[in-house]
Amino acid sequence: MTGMSRTLTREEVARRIAEVALLRGEFTLRSGRKSSYYLDKYLFSTRPDILAALGELFAERVAALTADVGGVSKLAGAELGGIPLVSAASLASGIPCVFIRNKKKDYGTARQLEGVLDENDRVVIVEDVATTGGQVLEAAQTIAETGATVLAIICTIDRQEGARENIEAAGYRFDALFTVEDLGIEKDAP
Repeated sequence: MTGMSRTLTREEVARRIAEVALLRGEFTLRSGRKSSYYLDKYLFSTRPDILAALGELFAERVAALTADVGGVSKLAGAELGGIPLVSAASLASGIPCVFIRNKKKDYGTARQLEGVLDENDRVVIVEDVATTGGQVLEAAQTIAETGATVLAIICTIDRQEGARENIEAAGYRFDALFTVEDLGIEKDAP
């Protein structure tokens, strides 16, 4: 199949993500927590139908945010999972993006941020799966160090395990395209 004949609905995207990316078993998450399920972002972000639909959903959320707080001048995504997502969001919204490396590279330009980011930029960070929000908060700090303003963090899936609380406590708006409940997943017992 070349190209796509139609865009998936939000419900179809949720179903597709659960179909292709939900793994069951025993997993250790980046936060160190144990979980009976894992949402493999690479299994959903490498599917053209899902990725295109996610780009459109992110663009809608960014447009709503712009209506609320004013213009968004850049989108940002962190290495590695956020890169395809922010690229899709950039294509769907027409807003330029930057990529955030986990650490400065030690060759070439020796940058941690790839793309153009100015101190006057108003940025929305696009994230994949948020558990506690630790990684995306590190990305937000990298952006803040440039003088740019992080307006919000929007993740694809909120595992509902503290990310919203931690991100909002750090002073950022938080939004999620989906929660684990939207995907039909029962949360792990505490």
